[in-house]
Amino acid sequence: MPKKRQNRGRHKGSKGHVGVVQCDNCGRIIPRDKAICVTRYYSPVDPQLARELEKKGAIIMKYPVEKCYCVSCAIHYGIVRQRPREERKPKPSVQI
Repeated sequence: MPKKRQNRGRHKGSKGHVGVVQCDNCGRIIPRDKAICVTRYYSPVDPQLARELEKKGAIIMKYPVEKCYCVSCAIHYGIVRQRPREERKPKPSVQI
């Protein structure tokens, strides 16, 4: 039977078993290599206050926050997109 994706939708390669993570949105358990992880920087200081403090020369730290999403949540939030029909892999022709 033909495979739809050469990597089977994962970044595992030939590693064998990989751990699991929980989706930060819906709580679904997914393999770590299949999860779509996004690192965003979070500042605990209010943005308006931060601008005023930076004008006076203060340095405000931003902390990295990594969130992992399952494929369906990543599509819903717009982190990843479906390719247009023309760019998708063509279906193999069935021979009888």
